[in-house]
Amino acid sequence: MPLVTTTEMFEKAYKDGYAIGAFNVNNMEIIQGITEAAMEEKSPVILQVSAGARKYARHNYLVKLVEAAILETDLPIALHLDHGENFDICKACVDGGFSSVMIDGSKYSFEENIALTKQVVDYAHSKGVVVEGELGRLAGIEDAVNVTDEDAQFTDPAQVEEFVSKTGVDSLAIAIGTSHGAYKFKPGQKPRLRFDILEKIQQRLEGFPIVLHGASSVPQDKVAIINQFGGAMPDAIGIPEEMLRQAAKMAVCKINIDSDLRICMTAAVRQHLAEHPDHFDPRQFLTPGREAIKQIVAHKMRDVLGSSNRL
Repeated sequence: MPLVTTTEMFEKAYKDGYAIGAFNVNNMEIIQGITEAAMEEKSPVILQVSAGARKYARHNYLVKLVEAAILETDLPIALHLDHGENFDICKACVDGGFSSVMIDGSKYSFEENIALTKQVVDYAHSKGVVVEGELGRLAGIEDAVNVTDEDAQFTDPAQVEEFVSKTGVDSLAIAIGTSHGAYKFKPGQKPRLRFDILEKIQQRLEGFPIVLHGASSVPQDKVAIINQFGGAMPDAIGIPEEMLRQAAKMAVCKINIDSDLRICMTAAVRQHLAEHPDHFDPRQFLTPGREAIKQIVAHKMRDVLGSSNRL
């Protein structure tokens, strides 16, 4: 089975009130853990690659690892570029075998964002690749994304129809209260999603797939393990999972998850090395790391996204 686009995935997700997990990948063990979970949960899945991942693992390695996962699992997998910052990187991914790309023009003016997004859409669509755009800016830090609280901006529902019609994007990432990275809220600040904004967008773009970035809900027990075995993480707080499930029942068809994977894998590796200090074979500590990825992804698919048994 070749790579698929997200078009059919999103149509089914919107109709039946669930979301597809878009999980960031950096190496073989992460890809294996995600796809093994998807196979067992009978869930569609999106594997996405950031600019940092392309720099670390290199484009061709990642594409071939994903192709290997398809051969192993026979799953319908979409390979997506996360946060493409310019036309050139989007073009490179379109030409290099990706089935979906995101162009993030959210740091530009509304008009400049439209122009850049349309340029990517025109090229990608000519090659059979789908495009995700973004309106609004999420706070937080993750790979090349670094937005302060002061620069964060909720998506304006009044702009979405014009943006979608003028650009031709296939899905739209919005800002309604999620945040990039293992985000620590200020004292007394409670995480919440602006469902009022999401509802207005859903009304204006009936049937159109919406995307949430920065939607990790960091497991506190994994943070504790990292700190127990020599880490220095704050008590990170993510968006409550029940809020993400509610969003998935609305117009949100794709939910991005990255920090959860990093923290769970790191916790498993730290714990293994602390308990087995004589181990030096990477296979010995990456095996529990891969299993931790599998477990958290299966949980997200089954209990948060609602995507289990949707193939």
